[in-house]
Amino acid sequence: MTPPARLLLSVYAPALTRDDGRPLAAVHAMERGLNGLKLEWEVSGEGQLIAVPQRDAWLSEAAARGKFPLLCNGDENYPVTIAGLRRPASPLPGGQPQLQVHADLPLDEVVLAAAASVLEGIAEGAHAFWGHASPEGFGLEVAKQMRHSDGGPAHSFRGLPMLKPPDAIGSPEIPHYLGWLNYWSAATAHAIGFPDAARDAEWMSRAQRTATGGWIVQITETPLDFTNPVHVAALQRAYTCFPAIGGRSSP
Repeated sequence: MTPPARLLLSVYAPALTRDDGRPLAAVHAMERGLNGLKLEWEVSGEGQLIAVPQRDAWLSEAAARGKFPLLCNGDENYPVTIAGLRRPASPLPGGQPQLQVHADLPLDEVVLAAAASVLEGIAEGAHAFWGHASPEGFGLEVAKQMRHSDGGPAHSFRGLPMLKPPDAIGSPEIPHYLGWLNYWSAATAHAIGFPDAARDAEWMSRAQRTATGGWIVQITETPLDFTNPVHVAALQRAYTCFPAIGGRSSP
């Protein structure tokens, strides 16, 4: 039996600091975005589910120690998870550590309807620079776009532009790549030159402004499918519009 499809969400934010309230804000935002969701179980290193009765206090205490533990909804038949990862400074833009908040959800009609609001809530709760929500398997496609040498090909085998590795991108506000749903903070939107009324009509038709002045920008009507030539062509157009993404050039 084919496993159910998954939607993977990642946002990239400044590193956690002492007494940081962002993990709790991100978890609350995810619960608000999906009606009835309760992320009140910890997933241990061995994959065991551990109930967390005083979740908010427990998560705040963990954040004070620089941790964002793996939480889930406790339903093995419909798993939803969220966690934060510390990304070390050495391979990142500007040599600064970051917090990556990662969520994993079923890709069904309920999640599709809420995906944009969940992405916005987690991203703004985490004070993220940028982020995305894309179907499982997306990362393998992005890996094929990473440039490993100056003399390599200009495009991937799907015709998508090659991208610089994260440590070669000069600013944390510059997205490393495009996803299906893209979160761009106000600072990121400014850095990549979005919106441009003369250029971005296609993307503005599927964009919405966030509460803090950022944007959610959707590339295709349905989740990205790299076997669909229409979806690949849409990605090609988006990369052409935003040459700063992936560190290819200035906007």
